[in-house]
Amino acid sequence: MGTCETLILDNMTVGKRLFWGTQSLFLIFAVLFIVFQQAREKQFKIDMLNMHLQDYNYRLADKLETCRNTDGSIDGKIVDDYVKKHYIEHLRVTLVNHDGQVIYDNRRKDYRNFGNHKNRKEVAEAMKKGNGYDISRESNTVSGDFFYSATMIKEGNLVIRTALPYDNDLAESLRADQHYIWFALLMMTILSLTLYRFIRRLDSNITKLHIFAQRADHGESLDTEDLAQFPDDELGEISESIIKIYKRLQKTKEEQNELKRQLTQNVAHELKTPVASIQGYLETVMENPSIDSEKRSLFLERCYAQSKRLTSLLRDISTLNRLDDATGMIEFEDVDVTAIIRQIAKETSLQLEERGMTLKTHLPEKIVVKGAHGMIYSIFRNLTDNAIAYAGNNTEVTVSADRTSSGEWHFMFCDNGVGVEPRHLDRLFERFYRVDKGRSRKMGGTGLGLAIVKNAVLLHGGTIKVGNKATGGLQFDFTLA
Repeated sequence: MGTCETLILDNMTVGKRLFWGTQSLFLIFAVLFIVFQQAREKQFKIDMLNMHLQDYNYRLADKLETCRNTDGSIDGKIVDDYVKKHYIEHLRVTLVNHDGQVIYDNRRKDYRNFGNHKNRKEVAEAMKKGNGYDISRESNTVSGDFFYSATMIKEGNLVIRTALPYDNDLAESLRADQHYIWFALLMMTILSLTLYRFIRRLDSNITKLHIFAQRADHGESLDTEDLAQFPDDELGEISESIIKIYKRLQKTKEEQNELKRQLTQNVAHELKTPVASIQGYLETVMENPSIDSEKRSLFLERCYAQSKRLTSLLRDISTLNRLDDATGMIEFEDVDVTAIIRQIAKETSLQLEERGMTLKTHLPEKIVVKGAHGMIYSIFRNLTDNAIAYAGNNTEVTVSADRTSSGEWHFMFCDNGVGVEPRHLDRLFERFYRVDKGRSRKMGGTGLGLAIVKNAVLLHGGTIKVGNKATGGLQFDFTLA
C-alpha cells in the first residue's frame, strides 16, 4: 500500500473504515455470487438445449433402425424425409460411422470431401461416453459457428450429430437472465444504504467518545455541544452512561480532595493546640530554672494531659484512616458484644462515679457478631465517652439490644441528659464537628469519636441514626449484622 493510501486510511474514522471494509466484502461476495449464478444458469440452459437435441437424435435413431436397406446401410432419402417432416429451423444433421467418416449430412452431399470427424470434440465424447456436445465451434465443412450435440448408437456403430447455428439468437437464448443482476444490484443498494445509516450513527457515537476521551485525558471541559446528545440507541445510551459515570467520579474525586483538604486543615488545627500548650509549659519551665516545685509539677501535669490528648487524637486519626483505606486488611472474628460493654462499664466506672452518672444495660447474656473486636470496642467506648462528656452530671446512660426479624442486632444507646439542638443532629458524625467547641476541648475530646462510631458501624454492614428523646436526652440507634 502506498504512502498516500495509508494517509487516507489514517484520516478515516473507525465508522468509515468499517463501512468501506464491510461494503468491499459485500461487493466482492455479490459479484462472485452473480458470476456463479450466471454461469450456473447458462450451464442449465446449455444442458436443456443439449437434452433437446439428444432427444431428437434418439428419435432419429429409432427411425433408422426400422428403415435400413437390406444390406444394413442407411438410406439418405429416408433421413431427408425424417428431417423435413420433423423440421427445426437451420438444423443440421450428420451421421458419422465408427471410423469417423461422414455417411450423411443434410446440408452437403459430397461426403468424400468431408474431413474425418473422429477427433471432433462432441463425436469423441459420444464414442467414449455415449453422448457429447461442443459450443460455438466453427465448422470446417459449412461456414459459421455451431452448437453440436452427438449421440452414439452402439447397435449400428453410428454417431448421430445434430447442430444449430451459434448465431445471435442462440447466444441470446443461452445468456443468463439479466433481471437477476438488476435485482441483485437493487438489493445491494438497499443494504448499502441501511448499512450506511447504521454505521453513521455508530461512527457518531465513537467520534463523540473519542472527543470525550481526548478531553478527559487533557483535563479539558466536558460540558460542550459536541457531547450534548447521543443518538437514541443502545450504544448511545452506553456512551452517555460512560460520560455520566466519569463525571460522577470526577465530582466524587473533587469532593474527596476537598474533604482531605479540610481534614488536613482540621488535623493541623487540632494538633496545634496541644503542641502549643506543651511547648508553652516547657518553655516556661526551661526559662525559669528557679521556679518552685509546686508550679513545676503543675506545668508538667498539664504537659502530660496535653500529650495524652495528642495521643488520643493521633490514635483516632489512625483508626479513621484504617476504616477509610484498609478495610480489606481488617480481620473479622466472632465477637462477644455483651462482654465488651461490661468491660467498658468497668473501665469507665470511676469517671461515671465522679459525675454521679449510672450505666444500665439491658442485654442478652451473650451477643455474638462477626466483626473486628477493636472496631466494635471503639463503637461502644466512644459512645460512652461522649455521654460522660456531654450528657451532664447525675444522668443515666442506658444500653439495650434486641434481635431483628432479618437476624441483625439492633442497639439503642441513650441518656437522659440535655440532648442536642436539632440543627446540630445531622452533623454530629462529621469529623472534628463540635456542638460546643470550647467545652469539647476542655473535656479533652478529639472531635473524631462519633465519626469513628459511624464508620465502624458501616464497616460491619449496619446503619446508624441519632435523635433527641421525647423525654430528654440523646439516643443512638444502630445495627450490627
